Amino acid sequence: MSWAGPGRPRLLDRYADLLPLTERTPRISLGEGATPLVRTSRLAADLGVDELYLKFEGTNPTGSFKDRGMVVAVAKALEDGARSIVCASTGNTSASAAAYGAAAGLEVVVLLPAGKIALGKLLQALVAGSRVVAVDGNFDQALRVVRELAEQDRHPVTLVNSVNPYRIEGQKTAAFEVVDDLGRAPDILAIPVGNAGNITAYWAGFRAYREVGRSDALPRMMGFQAAGAAPIVLGRPVPDPETVATAIRIGNPASWERAVAARDESGGLIEAVTDEEILAAYRDIVRFEGIFCEPSSAASVAGVRKLAREGRLDRDATVVCVLTGHGLKDPDTAGTIVPPIIEAGPTTAAVMSALGW
Repeated sequence: MSWAGPGRPRLLDRYADLLPLTERTPRISLGEGATPLVRTSRLAADLGVDELYLKFEGTNPTGSFKDRGMVVAVAKALEDGARSIVCASTGNTSASAAAYGAAAGLEVVVLLPAGKIALGKLLQALVAGSRVVAVDGNFDQALRVVRELAEQDRHPVTLVNSVNPYRIEGQKTAAFEVVDDLGRAPDILAIPVGNAGNITAYWAGFRAYREVGRSDALPRMMGFQAAGAAPIVLGRPVPDPETVATAIRIGNPASWERAVAARDESGGLIEAVTDEEILAAYRDIVRFEGIFCEPSSAASVAGVRKLAREGRLDRDATVVCVLTGHGLKDPDTAGTIVPPIIEAGPTTAAVMSALGW
């Protein structure tokens, strides 16, 4: 089975030697990976950083970084003869599982916290034909249920959340790309932290690249949680997490221990940023650099801005901020911060007058 078109290298082929693939693993693809690493100018100047890059994962097929891990998880599920996959999600995982599951002809079941999912993400899962169940509870409760579903025998189903090790294996390819594009590892990798699988994956990727001699250094890993959903920062689960950054609205991360290991082994940190700081960064990323990311993505930039203002960031450090998903994932939040549309009559004079020209 192959889904890739001509002219674009498949992610599973590009990094096959560093992924857990066999001759029986189908080399599937929807065109994931090879996302842009954009050097900023105006945003860097505003933050007070000389060399600031944005790794924009919103250009993946379903608009988020989740596609990197999902392609490996679904490929391995197909290799094992799976017919159904299941996940709990705050949105992006559901969209990715729905797309790759649909292309593979698999039954896809998604559990979502009722009323807590951005509309753009929910629609992606629904239009792809997934069976979506809204759970009267939060993400952590939904994840507990899907773990139990994956363990029952009555209806065999493969769990594709980040507790599936193949998800982490696929997501680490983003770290490979950062090194490939920069020609070296950055000094600092800043990243949003929700379920904590992505910071775990990036650290694994940087370490793997150094082990095979494709990089001679490791970055400091700097993770940022939303203040209303910051269990790692607080040192305890948050029963009712709340934040405008829905993708990281998680109170008990599945990869908690591995995220802490990534922080400690790299000499990095995991801290919290407020919703106000997240939304300010969310606006500035697109207004300064033209890149429209979802609110949770902006936690990485908000965190770097906070550290820079507090004098805790070397101005000459090479910093990469991961933007995990596209802004169109959450149009409702965007609608709350944009200025009103200017109205005018259908003449040049009327438009110029409305513009104040």
